[in-house]
Amino acid sequence: MTIVLPETHRPSPPPREQVPPGSQELMHPQPVEEDDQYVPGGKLEGKVAIITGADSGIGRSIALLFAREGADICLVYLNEHKDADKTMARIEAFGRTAIKFNGDIAEPAFCEEVVQRTIDTFGRIDILVNNAGEQDEISGVEDLEPRRVEKIFRTNIFGFFYLTKAALPRLKEGAAIINTTSLQAYDPSPHLMDYACTKAAIINFTRSLAKELAEKKIRVNAVAPGPIWTPLIPASFAPEALKTFGLKPLFKRPGQPAEVAPAFLFFAAESESSFITGEVLHVNGGQGMFS
Repeated sequence: MTIVLPETHRPSPPPREQVPPGSQELMHPQPVEEDDQYVPGGKLEGKVAIITGADSGIGRSIALLFAREGADICLVYLNEHKDADKTMARIEAFGRTAIKFNGDIAEPAFCEEVVQRTIDTFGRIDILVNNAGEQDEISGVEDLEPRRVEKIFRTNIFGFFYLTKAALPRLKEGAAIINTTSLQAYDPSPHLMDYACTKAAIINFTRSLAKELAEKKIRVNAVAPGPIWTPLIPASFAPEALKTFGLKPLFKRPGQPAEVAPAFLFFAAESESSFITGEVLHVNGGQGMFS
């Protein structure tokens, strides 16, 4: 995949202020969500995947790539219905079946409903992608109000616990759980302190769960993106910060969702990663190489 972003293609503020998780429809430039030259190999033929945060950004790219590889998809998202509809339409254009379910993964009852609906529709669950998350900038630790910290943790890590717990009785040998952590877990920014803490917790969750599920032959891994151009960025960063977003990686540009999705496919496909569990794959343009 070749992605060239000239200076005129730099991220810029959306036409109106967004509320997280943000709308992909309002982004400029639009994220690169698919590799048009990609040749599918049927790596997920007959599989069923639940993907959270699948309406847009990294989650949408994962869903599209999984569908191209033969999977049916349960899209889980918060409230961006237009984005979710577009993702669903693309999946169906690939000849796969998709269902969508909106709500808060921080609520255990909602997670149970997602799993039950997926079973009712497809009869099985083979892949669980815990991807949904939120962030917001702060000036320092003095800005960490209890309600805000609790909300970030409930979405970014509690939701992973609840949905995994709900799905686990339905997962069989060969299934895969893939969690989205972040470069922030390894090289945290002070202005994203609470977010970074949740992403570090996801690494521990991934490794602990990998040990627990090894006897059941269920693989558990994680992907750690660096700065990726998704709706969460213009929805959570000040317009001034967007001018320098993505300049730290060695490639001097933000990554694109289409460049992250193959890492999830690698962990999802048993043909690719049957002997890998408890690992984290970094997709950060080299930003974390020397940290």
